Amino acid sequence: MGLFDKKYCDICGEKIGLLGNRKLENGNLCKNCAQKLSPWFSDRRNSTVEEIKAQLDYREENQKKVAAFHTTRTLGADTKVLLDEDAGKFMVTRARNLVEANPDVLDFADVTGCNLDIDESRTELKREDKDGREISYNPPRYEYSYDFYITIFVNNDYFDEIRFKINSGSVDITPPPAMRPGMTTRCNPETNVEYRNCKKLGEEIRQVLTQVRKDVRQQIEQKAAPKTAVTCPYCGATTTPDVNGCCEYCGGAVRG
Repeated sequence: MGLFDKKYCDICGEKIGLLGNRKLENGNLCKNCAQKLSPWFSDRRNSTVEEIKAQLDYREENQKKVAAFHTTRTLGADTKVLLDEDAGKFMVTRARNLVEANPDVLDFADVTGCNLDIDESRTELKREDKDGREISYNPPRYEYSYDFYITIFVNNDYFDEIRFKINSGSVDITPPPAMRPGMTTRCNPETNVEYRNCKKLGEEIRQVLTQVRKDVRQQIEQKAAPKTAVTCPYCGATTTPDVNGCCEYCGGAVRG
């Protein structure tokens, strides 16, 4: 098959334009079908046509979950973590139109971990000498840039992590010159308000997702734990409390 031979999408059957082909392990995918995949999915080239079809079915079912999603809490500024605490679900998106974006709706129980990473980079500041040449300060001076990333580890058939940047633009910090010649000026980013705010937001997201995961796991363990027979204080029967902690005979609240 030649480089410029006509190609057709193995999902929808439509003709693929010259620059619109997205290669699969055993076929071709058009740009329109590729846009329907999860934004957190990154293994397209190693996926078969059958696997892509399965994911698109999953994404179509996800649209129903988006429609039923009721946001009770929002975390983040640019990219947001939206929580539906009543349903025990969450999504991560920067889209305003959720129906159009179709962000993946996940259960709290899908979370396996959450990390906050702060990336630091630095750029050396230079000055001009009397001849107009750029030279280093003595000691060298640097401008520092910080970016804050959240990584949510999840159980999902199509991706195992959700990684996004908290801050929309890098936090840049330029330490003041050293008080004395030859002294090195150390950068303490904690003195910067924007840095502290980004770090606080990242820690809040991490703590919230870690806590909801812990709460769900505890509920699962409690439901799986064997119940102890007790005497109902209302009807006097020996009963094993139901999932709501009530007597199986009279419905009265008992402890088990």
